[in-house]
Amino acid sequence: MSLDGILEEGVITTTVDGVLNWAKKSSIWPMGFGLACCAIEMMATGASRFDMARFGCEVFRPSPRQCDLMIVAGTVTMKMAVRVKRLYEQMPEPKYVISMGSCSNCGGPYWQHGYHVLKGVDRIIPVDVYVPGCPPRPEALLEGIFKLQEKINQQTIAKKLVV
Repeated sequence: MSLDGILEEGVITTTVDGVLNWAKKSSIWPMGFGLACCAIEMMATGASRFDMARFGCEVFRPSPRQCDLMIVAGTVTMKMAVRVKRLYEQMPEPKYVISMGSCSNCGGPYWQHGYHVLKGVDRIIPVDVYVPGCPPRPEALLEGIFKLQEKINQQTIAKKLVV
């Protein structure tokens, strides 16, 4: 059944999923968790030259309770892994994680001989988007944010029926 001619001009129809996903992807509140050299590039992405706020990713929040995106930037040591997990658990739902840089993704140059380095942050928390590089440029982090927004746009609130 078509709705042409039934609705007034200027009326927009959509789904609940569409509205919720648009709101979630257009107001991402990140918590920067800079651990090493990637943190400088993450800070540059939030500064005026790259201005990630124009893409719906506002200023970095100081508390995990105010955030829905954790950007893990840099080398995660075994000592810091406990803290990363604790901060992730303190974030409200829905929560997302971007792993930024080779060290965060897979241990970086320390992956083989570094006994003190976690071989990827995905071993302790779920990661939604990986941003490669050593360190990745701000444009790469923006691309990671765009990928996260695409992923958010595909979410649904309806539970799928198992047959």
